[in-house]
Formats: sequence, C-alpha cells, structure tokens
Amino acid sequence: KAYKLILPLAEQGNVMAQTTLGVMYLEGYGVPQDYKEAVKWERLAAKQGDAYAQYNLGMMYDKGRGVPQDYKQAEKWYRLAVKQGYAEAQNNLGVMYDKGHGVSQDFKEAIKWYQLSAKQGYAEAQNNLGFMYEVGDGVPQDYKEAVRLYRLAAEQGFAPAQYNLGAMYFEGLGVPQDHKEAVKWFRRSAEQGNAHAQNNLGVLYDKGHGVPQNYEEAIKWYQL
Repeated sequence: KAYKLILPLAEQGNVMAQTTLGVMYLEGYGVPQDYKEAVKWERLAAKQGDAYAQYNLGMMYDKGRGVPQDYKQAEKWYRLAVKQGYAEAQNNLGVMYDKGHGVSQDFKEAIKWYQLSAKQGYAEAQNNLGFMYEVGDGVPQDYKEAVRLYRLAAEQGFAPAQYNLGAMYFEGLGVPQDHKEAVKWFRRSAEQGNAHAQNNLGVLYDKGHGVPQNYEEAIKWYQL
C-alpha cells in the first residue's frame, strides 16, 4: 500500500518519496529487493541534495550493491552528505581513511571524521573511535578513553561495542578486571548474534569465570 502511494510522488520528482522508494528496494520492504532500482531512486534524490540519499548511494558504491564497487564514487557521495553534517556519512568516510579504501590510509583523518560522527551520538562511530584509542592508531593509546567510547555505543545497544566493552572488563584494560561485567556485556552482544561474544561467553561458562561453571551452557554458546 505504501509503495502504491509513494511511487507516483517519486515519479513526479518528490525527493522524500524518491529516497523512501530507494530504501524500499534496498531493504525489500513491500517490493522484491532490487539494488539496481534502489540505486536509480537514490541517485535521483541524491542529485536533488538529499543527504540520506547521498549517504545511501555512497554506501551502495562502497559495498558494490546495484553498481560495481567504486570507492571513489562512494567517497564523492559520502562527502556531499558530510557537508550537511550527516553522521553516518561522517563515520563511513572515517572508515575509508581508516582502511585506505579509495584514499590514502590516514588514521588522523579517520579520527577526525569518527569524532564528528561520535559527537552526534552515532554508535558505530563511537565504537570505531574507541578501537583507535584501544590500539593507539592515530592517537596515543588510552584504554580509559576506549572504555568510555565503547560504553557510549554499548548503551545504545550496538553489539560490536558491547563485545568490545566486555573484552575490556575481561582483560582489565581501562577498568578493573571484572568477569561478571564481562559476562553482562558479552551476553548482550551474544544475544544479538555476535559470534565473538557467543564464543567468549562460552569460554566464561566453560571456565567458570564470572558465572558458575556450566558445560551445557558453554556448549550452547559455542554451537551458536
């Protein structure tokens, strides 16, 4: 029903309808998933200056969905969204500098974009920035700052950050070692399907660290 209402508006050039229609094709909401159709509609909206569409189009070039993978095109569209302060695009531009995708690897530039996105509360950027502080890429290694950033993202329910925070408690990095806290955060991440967290939760039940030793529970998480 939504599709039938949105399609005529999109065909008339309504930018919000074009963006929404692109997302429907991208995710398969009410229509068969079709990345090429998603690209078509997101491009129309992106050319009209819609930041969400610019980000989506950049992501599709980044991942090679509906178009050949092209980091330069991804960077182009991310930068247009970034000019409008779009947090997800700031984070993804940071990832490109972090990994050296389409640009020269530059940890300091990655941190710049992660910070801008993290300040807007974007959990993935908070987690990415936390990892930079944990390993000392582009910044002095600082476990406490890593923990602070992981916690911000973990409390938003971001599974990778929950795992990372659990690992910091498990190892006692930036916080006193606390296996019970490690169990708590590994469990939250594991319940969202994070394989690393599932494995580590299995280890804790296997060894009886932070929980009573329970081989059946350990096997359950190992199997997952």
